Amino acid sequence: MPEFEVSHLLDTGTVAVRTVHCDGACRHRSAEECTSATQLVFPYRGIYLRHVGSEQAVADANHVLFFNAGEGYQVSHPVAGGDACLSLGLSEPLLRELAPKSLLNDRGALGFRRQHLRIDPRAQALVALLRHSLENGTIEPLEAEGLLLTLVCRSLGPRTSHESGATHARRRLADRVKVLLAGDLSRRWTLAEIAAEIGGSPVYLTQVFQQVEGIPLYRYHLRLRLARALDLVARYEDLSALAAELGFSSHSHFTAAFRQAYGRSPTAFKQSARRA
Repeated sequence: MPEFEVSHLLDTGTVAVRTVHCDGACRHRSAEECTSATQLVFPYRGIYLRHVGSEQAVADANHVLFFNAGEGYQVSHPVAGGDACLSLGLSEPLLRELAPKSLLNDRGALGFRRQHLRIDPRAQALVALLRHSLENGTIEPLEAEGLLLTLVCRSLGPRTSHESGATHARRRLADRVKVLLAGDLSRRWTLAEIAAEIGGSPVYLTQVFQQVEGIPLYRYHLRLRLARALDLVARYEDLSALAAELGFSSHSHFTAAFRQAYGRSPTAFKQSARRA
């Protein structure tokens, strides 16, 4: 079986969208790869680490990653289960128009200065809706392009990005916490349990994670679980079962958290995804 499964969902000349599924069999760093065109990659299932030189980025559903054309990178999978991403390519003039100049490098080739940015729940919901509707073939290209541009603006804009002033060591510590959380989304973690797994005091870990990510640790974990719900909700008739699978204490707890994050109930979102 191939390691990657790629599905091309849309290509209008202005934007190109595909899903990429990786089985994640390799726990260690892969051979160096590079992409021929700069892409924005939105993970929506699983987790992996992307290495560029001595830097690394955690690729999970709370982030958009930037793959620069011609820039070498390696990938590793610290958690079993593989991953899936929505990959978005934009024409160079369009990307230069949409991306804040502070994010772009000053070299000749178009590229980003950073490996990734954190996105918010509305961007996560856009990723899910676009994927469902494009896979089902029930969205017109013009509408899809409009939603994709909205997704890019929301992901790159100042309301959803967080510039961390943390040290390299603190960023790596936060990365270890992210990998731990992604490895068992349904577990109802306590700070003491996380500290025992990672090392360090609960207070220190909480402070470091807040500094690096700009949101509390518990909220980061909740967003990962809700992003997984976006991926699965259309397949479940019994949303209580989905709530239990994702570690929520009850259907009502799951519904309230989902509604607060995405502005609609899981049932309403499921109906939208199925219509799409």
